[in-house]
Amino acid sequence: MESQPLVSVIMPSFNAEKYIAASIESVLQQTYGNWELIITDDCSSDRTPEIAQSYSEQDHRINFVVAKQHSGIAQTRNQSIARAKGRFMAFIDNDDLWVPNKLEKQVDFILKHGFAFVYSAYELINEDGTPKGKTIQTAGVINYNKYLRNTIIGSGTIMLDLEKTGSLQMPNNATSDDMALWCKILKDGHNAYPMKEVLMKYRVRNNSASANKLKAAKDVWLVYRKQEKLPFFRAMACFVGYAFNAFKKRL
Repeated sequence: MESQPLVSVIMPSFNAEKYIAASIESVLQQTYGNWELIITDDCSSDRTPEIAQSYSEQDHRINFVVAKQHSGIAQTRNQSIARAKGRFMAFIDNDDLWVPNKLEKQVDFILKHGFAFVYSAYELINEDGTPKGKTIQTAGVINYNKYLRNTIIGSGTIMLDLEKTGSLQMPNNATSDDMALWCKILKDGHNAYPMKEVLMKYRVRNNSASANKLKAAKDVWLVYRKQEKLPFFRAMACFVGYAFNAFKKRL
């Protein structure tokens, strides 16, 4: 295990007492052993911190802290990123699940091909963890311009090689902080390379931020205009592509 490169797993947590244990267990069950799970809690008002703390006391690879103040998902992720020590970085939300060989397959894939950024297909599950019968497939090799029109990449499916991307920080952009970071990495000249197998299970919750489609669309528009500074008509063209692909993804 010590000869394996370290993978830093970033998990923000907030009011997820129903789900976080299963998410942590899916990391503990990885066939790849050399990882650190860095959990920052964004001042939850339920038992989430208690559950996460109990896991950190049982396994030294789990690093858990509670943020000093509620600051949103981007800053919560950044607090975990600042403590990361690994060559590779992966992200998992506090209600999603990884398949057991997710890290092993992605580390092998990156080392074999020398990629900086990989992503995979993922399965949708209901709040109770049962399958919805829908898989989100990959969309081939994605560069910056393609990603602007098809934000297909699920944050819980990716792995990054920090030796190639350099240090990272999530832009503070509401629910689309991950999209904003992928844009930055892709704009720097890296492509996102697909792994067609399902390596993550995405829990669809009715009250989640991403479930608010109007707000999510607004956040995507803000990435186009505020961060990427796209001219209005180019931003509109990209937004039409985003909306079409988002609709197609849910068919």
